[in-house]
Amino acid sequence: MKIVIAPDSFKENLTSLEVASCIEKGIKRVLPKANCIKIPMADGGEGTVQSLVDATGGKILKKQVVAPLGNKVTARYGMLGDGKTAVIEMAEASGLPLVPKNKRNPLKLSTYGTGQLIKAALARGAETIIIGLGGSATVDGGAGMAQALGVKFRDKRGKIIKAYATGGMLKDIAAIDMASLDPDIKNTRFIIASDVTNTLCGTKGAAAVFGPQKGATPAMVRMLDKNLRHYGHIIQKELKMKVINIKGAGAAGGLGAGLVAFTGAKMQRGVDLIVEITGLEKYLKGADIAITGEGRVDFQTAFGKTPAGVAKAARRYKVPCIAIGGGLADDARGVFEHGISGLESAAARDMSLEEAIRLSRKHLDLAGERVIRMLLIGKGLAKKKKR
Repeated sequence: MKIVIAPDSFKENLTSLEVASCIEKGIKRVLPKANCIKIPMADGGEGTVQSLVDATGGKILKKQVVAPLGNKVTARYGMLGDGKTAVIEMAEASGLPLVPKNKRNPLKLSTYGTGQLIKAALARGAETIIIGLGGSATVDGGAGMAQALGVKFRDKRGKIIKAYATGGMLKDIAAIDMASLDPDIKNTRFIIASDVTNTLCGTKGAAAVFGPQKGATPAMVRMLDKNLRHYGHIIQKELKMKVINIKGAGAAGGLGAGLVAFTGAKMQRGVDLIVEITGLEKYLKGADIAITGEGRVDFQTAFGKTPAGVAKAARRYKVPCIAIGGGLADDARGVFEHGISGLESAAARDMSLEEAIRLSRKHLDLAGERVIRMLLIGKGLAKKKKR
């Protein structure tokens, strides 16, 4: 049998390659000669760098950068196997976990560190840079990122704003000086990997929708939204670009807008991009089954998450797709309407999250075995019906 194993990572637990290897172990116990092809997957969020590095034979690199609060952290980014493509998760430099809960105030947080990661990738000779926008702590419209790339913002008096740009500082921007922008940017292709379609401002904007989960009070949300609107108008005036109403501009606190404005980035659905880069479809040709999965499968899995993307690709080649979740929500059956043929839970009994994480390798191994045994029963029944 040819079996394609293409799961997402199990967040804060196992990489996607580790998940695939555990599932393969269970399958091989039943079918030692099965042709298992492991394709590490992601959807643009956490785990994207590791998945693409693993899938392409690339390497992980590290860079000390400025965290959202202005302190220094060591962030990771990846160079893919082609040596020309870099992949960055903005959360590595500007993510919510980097900010203590009692200091989560997006009026005071910056994406400067994300810009430093982009600079590092440019210095490595990257011709294409993929940026995943999940898990941000910031609502600065990507202004901090732009500063790290050489953009200078001036206030009403014409003076350069030297502090790291934050959500609260956007209102002070009166002009944009692009003279010192890193010259390599114009020769580099930038791709935003994100499924967020929110605009920069308004009721569905970056501040209103995502601000509260980053620590913003209702008053802060109003201020941030006003500041982002002002920032959008300045970009339109200075750069002749309308970013306020672009779908996806509000991703990662408006970093989507900043990347479009200052790097010319194009937006692409995260999981579709990963399917393309990993070459998943060529492995699906002639496969008997595809097995995917993520840490928790629920109805939302059907919308832009890794299992949905794998199932969509598998359908093109008439390959049934089964999803294994670390856990299954009550509404998980909703994924059946979106191309996933079967579901299995790695956790076969009630247990705490801590225990599930501790035993995850063993449970994924056993889930892989259960899936393949059920599949073989189905194949046996099909043969009987033919006879």
